[in-house]
Amino acid sequence: MINKVGREIPDELLAKYGKEGYQGKNYMDGKYIQKAAPKTRRCEKPAESKIVASIVDALKLCGAKDGMTFSFHHHLREGDYVVNMVMAAAIEELGLKDLTIAATSLGKAHDPIAAYIEEGKVIGIQTSGIRDKIGEVVSAGKLKTPAIIRSHGGRPRAIEGGEVHIDIAFVAAPTSDCVGNCRGIGGKSNCGSLGYAMTDAKYADHVVVITDCLVDFPNMPASVEAIDVDAVVEVESIGNPKKIASAAARISQNPRDLMMAEDVARVIAATPYFKEGFSFQTGVGGPSLAANLFLEKAMDEKGIKMGWAIGGICGPMVELLKKGKVGKVIDVQDFDLDAVNSINQTPNHFEMSASQYANPANKGAFVNKLDYVVLAALEIDTNFNVNVLTGSDGVLRGAPGGHPDTAAGSKCCIIVTPLTRGRMATVCEHVVTVTTPGDCVDVLVTDYGIAVNPLRQDIIECLDAAGIKHVTIEELKEKAYSLVGRPDDLEWEDKVVAILEARDGTILDVVRKIKPFDPDKN
Repeated sequence: MINKVGREIPDELLAKYGKEGYQGKNYMDGKYIQKAAPKTRRCEKPAESKIVASIVDALKLCGAKDGMTFSFHHHLREGDYVVNMVMAAAIEELGLKDLTIAATSLGKAHDPIAAYIEEGKVIGIQTSGIRDKIGEVVSAGKLKTPAIIRSHGGRPRAIEGGEVHIDIAFVAAPTSDCVGNCRGIGGKSNCGSLGYAMTDAKYADHVVVITDCLVDFPNMPASVEAIDVDAVVEVESIGNPKKIASAAARISQNPRDLMMAEDVARVIAATPYFKEGFSFQTGVGGPSLAANLFLEKAMDEKGIKMGWAIGGICGPMVELLKKGKVGKVIDVQDFDLDAVNSINQTPNHFEMSASQYANPANKGAFVNKLDYVVLAALEIDTNFNVNVLTGSDGVLRGAPGGHPDTAAGSKCCIIVTPLTRGRMATVCEHVVTVTTPGDCVDVLVTDYGIAVNPLRQDIIECLDAAGIKHVTIEELKEKAYSLVGRPDDLEWEDKVVAILEARDGTILDVVRKIKPFDPDKN
């Protein structure tokens, strides 16, 4: 079938997974989704401690066996050690096989998992982010089943609805007490919020807390509570927090990026939602983060303050909080150590779960109250569809993250990206993969001009009234092609290597195996 964003989804795939193709951002409005109950717990007599000697012992205690699904969270990002430790214990020490990894994101830190995929020991991947060696082997068709890619809101929706059954959830915890009350602060490997781990711990059959800092009972307030924890394992180190921050999570000093960031602030200031108490989120990416600087100036000029901000949080938003220019910061993930050191320390900096953040199938996700979100893009096409997952070569090397969730929930979604990167057009005819549908995107800001989605005539009128010039997205595309040329079409095989779910669970797009390069054709 051809879905709402014009992507061909194989009928046999829809039948196999019991899914529909994407039908638009409000298609699921009012539809009931069955909510699975967390596993009934056994009655237990009082015990002094849940500490076990090793990850292997924890696996045995939880009845680990072939074919299970293990879940992980990525608050330590590229500094995470836990995924590799657990999978090595399960596969190399216990000899388990046919395993599925359900992780909130996977990156370069998890390159060793690629070998387990090639060996057929890991047969399933369910994640938001998929990059580096894992992305390469999945793109090459070496994973036995298609990887399933979900947004940060789509993941808790699928877990709570019973689509994803987690056998054992592993929580990388900077601190834990002897029975499993754990937090993201107070130890040597602080990561701040543990928001991504909360739904996993509540709905998994078994939960193992892995920590490098045991503290006295009770470790409060706990992000993951002992009532859901089966075992606690102390290891030498759960990760390197210095690798939480990436280059993409730092404010750019590039003049081109700063120019675009200033234009973002001008667009925001021209719209009617920019008033006392407005709400805001910015995504990772130099220009989008730099928008914080210019937004503060616009707030000062108008004499208003931000009511609240959400998301993955970085230092610039913490600074606004400390200055009293934002009322509350609600945090599902921390992108740098400034944010890590702030949570639960700075007044009005709070933690929340991924479900509370972005799940479209609950009754109060924070993204649904957003006024503005500013996001980056690998590509955006003339229908305003955005790609943040696959590179220009068709290889998996990115993550939807909260991109589709915030775009759908906010009143004004602004994409900020340079018109070209290297020799590739960022604004194009058709993106390689649709990760955020165009009906959720409102404004595009580039270094060559601003374009507004024709669906948002109200924003066009606002920019006109403010004297902010804008062009059509088709003009930006042609300018990009005039600079770097039109790219050759990618050639794909029939095999589907990844399924991209929309946040509501319908199928937004699929990624097929890329055809090998044939030098004789060139």
